[in-house]
Amino acid sequence: MAFTASDGRTHSSLADINITPLVDVMLVLLVIFMITAPVIQSGIDVTVPHTRNVQVLTQERIVVTVDRSGNVYEGDQLVNIHNLAASLRAKMPDPSRQDIYVRADEHLPWGQLAQVMDAIQAGGLKRVSLVTQPYDK
Repeated sequence: MAFTASDGRTHSSLADINITPLVDVMLVLLVIFMITAPVIQSGIDVTVPHTRNVQVLTQERIVVTVDRSGNVYEGDQLVNIHNLAASLRAKMPDPSRQDIYVRADEHLPWGQLAQVMDAIQAGGLKRVSLVTQPYDK
């Protein structure tokens, strides 16, 4: 869009968009997502016990989590302990070769952890391991 000034010269209007506020807003959103993403992914708050021998796994595995109050989760879904083995078997192509990892809170009573392990193994799933984390050096 052009306009004529009082001295008779034609000037064009300044049509540039100031993107500085847009960049500022996007950077703030990026920081917010970077901070909240790990919290969202962690899902269930469990403090696993520390051990000296820890095997690092890089593949996606089936994880059963038992929180401090004894709630049992398959992945991030709350599941009844009586339906746990059937639910796990439905997700596996070959249950005899599939590893199942149990994340249990270190303050969970041993009896509740034993019940979860028994429920998994009663369904014919024999390859069950406990998840721990290494001691800090």
